[in-house]
Amino acid sequence: MTEPALVEQLRDKIISDPDVILEDRDLMRALIAANEAAMGGNIVDLRGAAMSRLEARLDRLEDTHRSVIAAAYENLAGTNQIHRAVLRMLDPHDFQSFLSNLASEVAEILRVDAVRLVLESHQNEDDPALRQLGEVLCVAEPGFITEYMRGGRGGQPRQVVLRQTVPGSEAIFGEAANWVRSEALMQLDLGEGRLPGMLVMAAEDPHQFKPSQGTDLLAFFAGVFERTMRRWLD
Repeated sequence: MTEPALVEQLRDKIISDPDVILEDRDLMRALIAANEAAMGGNIVDLRGAAMSRLEARLDRLEDTHRSVIAAAYENLAGTNQIHRAVLRMLDPHDFQSFLSNLASEVAEILRVDAVRLVLESHQNEDDPALRQLGEVLCVAEPGFITEYMRGGRGGQPRQVVLRQTVPGSEAIFGEAANWVRSEALMQLDLGEGRLPGMLVMAAEDPHQFKPSQGTDLLAFFAGVFERTMRRWLD
């Protein structure tokens, strides 16, 4: 096919289906640049300026769209993760297995490096019955949980606190405090007449738990956990 015939065929194709050009951003950019070059530098092309602004706006909309999709996918993945952890947490039939499962399979599903259950009590942690429950359970003096969740700040702490670890974390993590760098603290209401509890998830990554992250899923997990704990305590 000769070059004039090819050009004529291409022309006919564009006339019959102009969207081929309009939807191709690279072609439109090339056409606008050629038009500006043909007009010279002394003429202001308002159409070209408008096209540039529309292009910039489209880029921003595409970035926003990708961010929304990514956030929605991350939220869905997180929800599925919490649901799987809840189902696994409900499997054990005795309290010791419940705690062991919490520190192993549940922690693995949630992708955290350490889990601790802190219970305030007047009873000594060195009690033989408590030692049998392993390192997951940490017994503290009344008032410890509120002070620890405050992290040296005043006011009443939120139900879920996400942060990097603070001085004094060895009271909860023991030797693991040497490598634990961030933590999620969930306050537990264990029922009327009982001292509060606290569920702690910790990670070696200092950025795994940050104050800027959402806490809805962890609040849901804590709600299921505290209801399960009430049944064990009963």
